[in-house]
Amino acid sequence: MITFLKQFFSWWSGQTLGLRFYTWRKGEFVGQDEFGNRYYRAPSALPRSIAERRWVVYNGYAEASAIPPGWHGWMHHRDANPPSGDSYRPREWEKPHQPNLTGTAQAYRPPGSIVGSARPKPPKADYEAWQPE
Repeated sequence: MITFLKQFFSWWSGQTLGLRFYTWRKGEFVGQDEFGNRYYRAPSALPRSIAERRWVVYNGYAEASAIPPGWHGWMHHRDANPPSGDSYRPREWEKPHQPNLTGTAQAYRPPGSIVGSARPKPPKADYEAWQPE
């Protein structure tokens, strides 16, 4: 029951009922990445002018930065073929995914930030005001 309500009222966790119905009706399963995200495609009604539709059903919270580079290229029509588990190898300069922590308690807070735990340092005086004698 909770899963149904979650799908009905929220778009940020998994898929909505509309996306579930569209995926069931038109979607062709393409693959799954190491994070459990599932990728689908649907043929275009006008294949000569509009590219096929591609989408992802996130495993948990919908965060676009959780799509690996190989799947990102396929999603944005840079690659015609989706990456398979055997053929795709990340480049040497690609780093593993780190979740976006903005808005969470683990987010980076620079020194002196008003939401950080440390108190801001008082500013240093860079000049002395002139006093009449």
